[in-house]
Amino acid sequence: MPCLRKLLDCEADICLVVTQPDRPSGRGRKICEPFVKILANKAGVPVYQPERIRGGEVIEKIRSYGAQCAVVVAFGQILPQAFLDIFALGTLNVHGSLLPKYRGAAPIQRAILSGDSETGISIMLLDAGMDTGPVLSQKKVVIGPEDTFGKVYQSLAEEGAGLLVETLRDWTAGGLAPRIQDESLATYAPPIEKRELRIDWNSPAKDIINQIRAFDPAPGAWFDLGGKRVKCFRAASFPWTATGSPGEVVGVAESGLVVAGGCGKPLSIGELQMEGQRRMPAHEFTLGRPIPAGSFLG
Repeated sequence: MPCLRKLLDCEADICLVVTQPDRPSGRGRKICEPFVKILANKAGVPVYQPERIRGGEVIEKIRSYGAQCAVVVAFGQILPQAFLDIFALGTLNVHGSLLPKYRGAAPIQRAILSGDSETGISIMLLDAGMDTGPVLSQKKVVIGPEDTFGKVYQSLAEEGAGLLVETLRDWTAGGLAPRIQDESLATYAPPIEKRELRIDWNSPAKDIINQIRAFDPAPGAWFDLGGKRVKCFRAASFPWTATGSPGEVVGVAESGLVVAGGCGKPLSIGELQMEGQRRMPAHEFTLGRPIPAGSFLG
């Protein structure tokens, strides 16, 4: 969304926006238009919504608009070579890492899970591989010790939009030389699996904190309480000297629910959300559903 908005603000010559079909969303399963479609319609830019980008009619439809270059942002599909071959100046992709680090579907979450203090944006040319194409430009972005996936994602989206406009201008003017990625430095960021969302209290406190940060605001790291999932948010290290066994509740402080990690060091969880309920401060949550000191979280 920020990339399209920035391109429109700069009066870029956009001949077509390709996005996913309208889909049901929310509890009422109401059919909703993608935000990109809404923005493009307001700007008077044609929109095309194929179910899949494949050969034949879809490729010919896109080719008919005569674009020299394409821009791909979080499209969610592997694009076939037939699509890449349409554009004389290639297909630029906005990727949320400093390639060749964290190639793949979940670069932001993987960076936070690893405890990285920085990440960045790479503008690259797509090829047949998974984020293996030549890099045109990059920009570093700091990850603060309490930054969540949501915050880092927003920072990267804004920075990426600005970098895309600069890169597209220089690339189409012939002012950039693509840089081949160093394969020896490549790491991967596979999709997040459901099993990774459940908190393992035997893990060190710092790893649990990173896990909670990486899945905030969604899909949410969780523990079991009385057979129901409770999602955790706003985790931080805690200075109390009291220790406990992994998953043992030490108490409730102003900063949140205090729980012992596998290393014996406690962490605080500032907000909790029982499945089917709203997200709320931990002290408010425990007023309605007490979690006494000495109890263990599943």
